[in-house]
Amino acid sequence: MNKGKILGIDYGTVRTGLAITDELQIIASPLQTVETKKAIETIEQLIKKEKIIAIVVGEARHLNQQASEITAIQDKFCKTLANKFPEMAIHRINEMYTSKMAAQSMLVSGMKKSDRAKKENLDMMSAAIILQSYLDSPR
Repeated sequence: MNKGKILGIDYGTVRTGLAITDELQIIASPLQTVETKKAIETIEQLIKKEKIIAIVVGEARHLNQQASEITAIQDKFCKTLANKFPEMAIHRINEMYTSKMAAQSMLVSGMKKSDRAKKENLDMMSAAIILQSYLDSPR
């Protein structure tokens, strides 16, 4: 295992949620939500500032594992990442149910209803769930 942080991304057409691990890659934590049009710029800053060594991007799939409507857009985003950061390992992980899990997690944690209603909180929590799923999976 390489030492360094991993960035998790819940890519959306309007907003993109970001999450980050600790250097030992044990825990994923929600980081922020950015406008998707500013995502690459923000990721570039984070790579430099946080010493990111890998990126995990959620991949939208249906129950039957078929690509969803946004999968092609996510694929294009991943290609952009790969071209912009050729030295960076980019991994994909199925993001099925992450939004529901994020909403449940915010509820259980006692987050106020007004904060749970903010889509930015849901997006960064979903990114943390995507990233934690990757950390917990056998590699």
